[in-house]
Amino acid sequence: MGDMRAIWKGAISFGLVSIAVRLYAATEEKDIRFHQVHVKDGGRVKYQRVCTVDGKQVDYDQLAKGYEVGDQMVVLTDDDFADLPLSSSRAIDVLEFVPEDQIDPILYSRAYYLEPDGNVGLKPYLLLRDALTKAGRVGLVKVALRQREQLATIRVRDDVLVLNTMLWPDEVREPAFDVLGGADQVKLHKQELQMAGSLIESMSDEFDPTEYTDAYREALQQVIEAKVEGREVVTPPQPQEGEAEVIDLMAALRESVAKAKAARKAA
Repeated sequence: MGDMRAIWKGAISFGLVSIAVRLYAATEEKDIRFHQVHVKDGGRVKYQRVCTVDGKQVDYDQLAKGYEVGDQMVVLTDDDFADLPLSSSRAIDVLEFVPEDQIDPILYSRAYYLEPDGNVGLKPYLLLRDALTKAGRVGLVKVALRQREQLATIRVRDDVLVLNTMLWPDEVREPAFDVLGGADQVKLHKQELQMAGSLIESMSDEFDPTEYTDAYREALQQVIEAKVEGREVVTPPQPQEGEAEVIDLMAALRESVAKAKAARKAA
């Protein structure tokens, strides 16, 4: 995987078949990161671990995990975690194979590439990859990453197996919006739905993520470069904000459709 560094090494347990794999982070954040500095002299600001009880600085070997229960703090050490029911830290256990469209995207968390670990893992890796492609399904698995058991899926992307860790169902919050309770009192007219459909149709296209860039990050990078080079920082023009409330919905839809069609012709 080039200069990518494996963060995990183990095996996929697929029935009686074992597939030796290496795990790599499939994504990386591109946000520009800042340090906390003293505005007077640009010096880095360091943070110390200080106990709120005795006011003394605490070394790493004196740290433990604490869980607050009411006004009490329950302290857990490594020994307390040792006997917890956690699947092997080196195993990806396939539970079943399911249609991918049955998995709500809200459950997905992080993505990782799986690489066959040497020639021993190559053939079974290719077997699972091609069988998944032919079946049109994804593997539902359990895996222990960073001392936490997680539900995940294994799917095929560009001929590579990808592991997508998932949230547990009870980690997804239920939407409770009072305003939606009044939906029965709102009447959507046939013409409005037709015009909204026309707007969707006029703005429909194939998804190509390379067409989009992070304008904020690009502008911030320009500001930083200007500071380094001693140039004047130029503030780009701000887009005009639309009205907070659309009075005539049909008129807004018609104008939107016209603008979308004009933009499509100009492209």
